[in-house]
Amino acid sequence: MTGKEEMTSVTLDLLKKKMDDFAKERDWEKFHSPRNLLLALVGEVGELSEIFQWKGEVPKGLPDWKENEKLHVGEELSDVLLYLVRLSDICGIDLGQAALRKVQLNAIKYPVKKSNDE
Repeated sequence: MTGKEEMTSVTLDLLKKKMDDFAKERDWEKFHSPRNLLLALVGEVGELSEIFQWKGEVPKGLPDWKENEKLHVGEELSDVLLYLVRLSDICGIDLGQAALRKVQLNAIKYPVKKSNDE
């Protein structure tokens, strides 16, 4: 990556384009079926889970973790995100819009008043 790309605001559209270009450059589109991408995504979630498997409860920000452990978490989170973005693109789903809709649905399902009454 160049310094310019690192300074660019990262959007789902940018990630989608980069993943599409990446797959095309390697002629990997033939492997990127929804099923294959979903299975790869599940595998990456498993790899992320392994990092936390024996840690018990972990405080926000991972304050006691070594820098290389945090870097590893970032890499696995990125793998999950990239497969999710690619899967949504291949399925023809606007992930950003779907996520915003889901937040709205969750706000209806779990209103503030109801959660404060618990």
